[in-house]
Amino acid sequence: MERKDPRRDLLERAVDYLSEHGVIARSLRQLAAELGTSHRMLIYHFGSMEGLLVEVVREVEARQRAVLADLDRTGSPADVAKAFWRRFTDPALYPNERLFFELYGQALQGRPGTEALLPEVVTAWLGPLVALGKSHGLSERDALVNARLGMAVTRGLLLDLLATGDLDAVNEAMDRFVDTYVAGLP
Repeated sequence: MERKDPRRDLLERAVDYLSEHGVIARSLRQLAAELGTSHRMLIYHFGSMEGLLVEVVREVEARQRAVLADLDRTGSPADVAKAFWRRFTDPALYPNERLFFELYGQALQGRPGTEALLPEVVTAWLGPLVALGKSHGLSERDALVNARLGMAVTRGLLLDLLATGDLDAVNEAMDRFVDTYVAGLP
């Protein structure tokens, strides 16, 4: 029988719990009680509440990059991009997306221990997105510029969706962006 990694198990439970309930005004002791563990175990595995929060964001983002890696790329670049966007707009992901933006905001506000998150929130996506752009015939530089632009548009429209709930409007905006992007491909 395969033995479960206790750190991994705690991280997965924390992602699920925090996605549903958020982080604001939650102490490490409160979170530990909700996860069925002790604050000492969370400190042992993650160093601090902030260390746990950084790992939660890393996990949520890694799951999203895995979706990108698993996309069927046999369709046109527009089909691939729109399929990826439709995955992001699945209501089942809204709790994780709210959690991502909540923790991103805390890091931007300088919450001690979360600063390490800031560079990788962008850079962790650049490699896979640049590779995708290059597979569409873009130069390294153009692929990098488009990766940053695509990330900004995606995050902006996700914030719009979470704030307004207007899926039709954000889908129309993303479709326009994708069509413009594809028109600029070599």
